[in-house]
Formats: sequence, C-alpha cells, structure tokens
Amino acid sequence: MVTKPDSNKARLKRHKRVRGKISGTAERPRLCVYRSTNNIYAQIIDDVAGKTLVAASSNEKKFKGYGGNKDAAREVGKLIAERAVKKDIKTVVFDRGGYVYQGRVAELAEGAREGGLEF
Repeated sequence: MVTKPDSNKARLKRHKRVRGKISGTAERPRLCVYRSTNNIYAQIIDDVAGKTLVAASSNEKKFKGYGGNKDAAREVGKLIAERAVKKDIKTVVFDRGGYVYQGRVAELAEGAREGGLEF
C-alpha cells in the first residue's frame, strides 16, 4: 500500500520552525499569511501584545470575484497594505506561514509592497 505524506502536517512543522525565529513587535509587526483552497487571508499581528492590528481576506463582502487565484492574492496584499498605512504601519516582518514563497503567497507579498509596506 502506498502512503501519501500529509502535506498540511509538513506545512505546520515548517510554520512552527519559522515562528521560533521570527516575531512581530509594535515597531515591526508580523504579516501572517494563510492560504486555503478558495480564499487567502492576511493579518498584521503584534506578538508582544498578542493583538491583530490589521486584517484582510478575499472572503470579505467588499471583495469581488473568486478568492483562490493570484489576482485575488495581489488585491488582498494591496488591501492589507492600505489598511496598515492608515494605522501608520510602514515596515513588517513577512511570515509565509510555512508555505513555499511562490504563486499566491508571492503575489500577496508583491501586492503589499505595491501598497506601501516594506519587508
């Protein structure tokens, strides 16, 4: 019998390893990405205070179209950058959530950079 490795379990292991090395502060919060099959979510988190400062996703009512493609990811990146700039957040630490930096995760990062965030 062929057993297929659990890709989400491996992702969570990578995510835990990365989270041991990076942390968000009030001066430089963490931009965290979660990617589901149909949507993409992003949060800017201050880990010291344990608070989410800004959030955006392709699941919001304002968002038009399908949320599981690169175009949607870029729009979510621009949206979170716009909301962060309104709260005077300029620089962040990018947390890719254990995902490979390609496809939708990379598009979200590029959209956030276009919107004015630095990382």
